[in-house]
Amino acid sequence: MTTTLITGANRGLGRDTARQLLEAGHTVWLGARDEASGRAAAADLGARFVHLDVTDDDSVAAALDQVGVAGGLDVLVNNAGIARYGMRSADALAVLDTNVVGIVRVTEAALPLLRRSAHPVVVNVSSALGSFTANHDTVRPASHFVSGLYGVSKAAVSMLTVQYARAVPEVTFVAVEPGYSQTGLGDVDHSGGQPVEDGAAVIARWAQAGPGIPTGTFQEAGGVLGW
Repeated sequence: MTTTLITGANRGLGRDTARQLLEAGHTVWLGARDEASGRAAAADLGARFVHLDVTDDDSVAAALDQVGVAGGLDVLVNNAGIARYGMRSADALAVLDTNVVGIVRVTEAALPLLRRSAHPVVVNVSSALGSFTANHDTVRPASHFVSGLYGVSKAAVSMLTVQYARAVPEVTFVAVEPGYSQTGLGDVDHSGGQPVEDGAAVIARWAQAGPGIPTGTFQEAGGVLGW
């Protein structure tokens, strides 16, 4: 049985990724900062709930302790994130703390558990908005959208994936672009995006990838995405 922890999983892509992995037979820990909505989502899906605020060291440590005591961890999906599409200094620390430092907090706390797994995988949910390739390809939507601090943070997520893959070769690290989806992220209308289950399927695919998958890569539905 594969045990997976998903951060920010009380709604949107995280929640549907949890649903799909549960259907695939994973034991899923649904991590959420908001305890009420997290517990409700976990109960609805049949997942295990763990209170987890990626911006709080004590919360992260307690969450991973809970997961460890219950039996271990095979897959970590770093999904939690916030979106600010401007370049206001007042928003910078919050965006980077959640989207970048949050991944470091959770990954560092999870590594002792992941190293005990036969095939540990970390999936970092990134975005084409943080891809230099996509931002300079006029065919790609990312090249026509001012993503501001959100794009900056996702570029950092990609580099975190590369650096972790080098530093921790016994764990597979993959950055994933799920695609523009109908979520409530940020203050932009996402109603024109793909169904959330389609984006979650990309994340779930890599969370289920078997031994031998490439580490330190950036993946989207159609294959490798350039950094």
